[in-house]
Amino acid sequence: MSFDGIMTRAITHELSHTLHSGRISKIYQPFKTELVFTIRSNGKNHQLLLSANANFARIHLTNEKHPNPTQPPMFCMLLRKHLEGGIIESIEQVDMERIIEITIRNKDELGDIQTKKLIVEIMGRHSNMMIVDAKTMVILDSIKHVSIAQSSYRTVLPGQSYKRPPEQEKQNPIEADEAGILREIDFNQGKLDRQLVNRFSGLSPLIAKEVIHRSGMSNRQSLPDAFLSILSDVRNQQYYPQMIEADGREYFSVVNLTHLKGEVRSFPTVSEMLDRFFYGKAERDRVKQQAFDLEKLLRNEYQKSKKKIIKLERTLTDADKAKEYQKKGELLTANLHLVKRGDPKVEVIDYYDESQPTLEISLDPLKSPSDNAQAYFKKYNKAKKSVAVVREQIERTKEDIHYLDQVIQQTESASPRDIEEIREELIEEGYLRRRQKQSKKKRKDEKPQLEIYTSSTGLSFYVGKNNKQNDYLTNRFARQDEIWLHTKDIPGSHVVIRSTEPDETTIIEAATVAAFFSKARQSSSVPVDYTKIRHVKKPNGSKPGFVTYDQQTTVFVTPDEDTILRLRSKETT
Repeated sequence: MSFDGIMTRAITHELSHTLHSGRISKIYQPFKTELVFTIRSNGKNHQLLLSANANFARIHLTNEKHPNPTQPPMFCMLLRKHLEGGIIESIEQVDMERIIEITIRNKDELGDIQTKKLIVEIMGRHSNMMIVDAKTMVILDSIKHVSIAQSSYRTVLPGQSYKRPPEQEKQNPIEADEAGILREIDFNQGKLDRQLVNRFSGLSPLIAKEVIHRSGMSNRQSLPDAFLSILSDVRNQQYYPQMIEADGREYFSVVNLTHLKGEVRSFPTVSEMLDRFFYGKAERDRVKQQAFDLEKLLRNEYQKSKKKIIKLERTLTDADKAKEYQKKGELLTANLHLVKRGDPKVEVIDYYDESQPTLEISLDPLKSPSDNAQAYFKKYNKAKKSVAVVREQIERTKEDIHYLDQVIQQTESASPRDIEEIREELIEEGYLRRRQKQSKKKRKDEKPQLEIYTSSTGLSFYVGKNNKQNDYLTNRFARQDEIWLHTKDIPGSHVVIRSTEPDETTIIEAATVAAFFSKARQSSSVPVDYTKIRHVKKPNGSKPGFVTYDQQTTVFVTPDEDTILRLRSKETT
């Protein structure tokens, strides 16, 4: 699952073929470490995604929609100044390293031809992107600045000369022959896959394991043959983009991975494979960082409510002993003559039982017999009065647990925009305090944005990803006879089909989306209820997103991410 040198070679070849001589028409920076270029090439617009994300660094063409901030960052503005309108002259990989250089020709303010290089380094947490002057190789700026305090080997700052990452002194596998491979490998040392990674550039542990698997006995003849067989395809730009699900994990590769046993899905292009593999992963990583405090708060509140339920039910159990306290008080009153001050207990005949057994009553030795009887009557009155209050608190706490469970589920499938709405909701509900430097408030008339999906038969349906969106979708946006869907007794999104009589295919597909955006996302045969909007009611004073409904029909579906991607529109309301 690594973006190694072979993957870099494959995507470079694809991008060079698709984007060569293309014109850059638009540049924007949707997130701190990501760029999106719109490039017109061969009569078609292409979206090129470049990411220096520490966990998901990559470069590929994308079909995903990314937000365009109203205030572009400084790096983005510099790129627009130098690169917008420019022509892509070349896209090249540096040796077999994870470095791609995009050379762009453009005119400056005086109309003179200038050539710039956009250098993309895909190296985990050290990933970076920088624009440099092609002649002088002086850095104009970078998406991440690296000072001398951060790296003694090289600084990445405006005005500094560009210096490549340190050489690892590995052999280029493309140029390797049988004799060269045998010189690099010590068969007596063992751990042959690790030796391959350490001696040859561009090889990930995944590819090294594939070489060892294909070589069988891994002797002096079979290992070079397996190595050269794989590298022959790479040398000839023959790739097999695929995703493999094995051992509970997902992998991607442009080499057939025969050592992994699992479901294999092939793709026509490397970009389509990468776009599919990274779908949602980088966004969930951003959301995780953005919503870390929210998740911690919600889970703490959830656990506190669970513990509160246990205490309240214990209190209720004690309250149910009210009649027992009353009986002991009355029996003690009838037998005061048997009790002396200082007695720890007394045995009396239980006249309330037909067999009239002996009942032992505990006493406080410091109290008089009469005070002990009154103490039991006080316990009786307190317990009797508390029953109604405790039951009310239990119901209220159960509502809190349901609400928190629902919001926790929503954070797991939220976008960065959804997180801000969830944060605002938690402030309104009193779970969070408003930050002192709060960003500009939304206008009261600003409507939540809903995700739009289109069924196979052409009908549109809408999804709420948080409670604000759910309330708006169900109570304001939808019409009375349109169809509303929600997972049965499971926290999840509200879904509304924009039709009064949808076909069965649309209902099943909308139900699949409802199940996917619910707590049962990883389950199979998930029950989803659907009914008309007129049968959905929001009780007065209920929590955000809470509704009741009747006259529903239940269908059973299995959530599937591929179906979600196929149905999802690139637009929102």
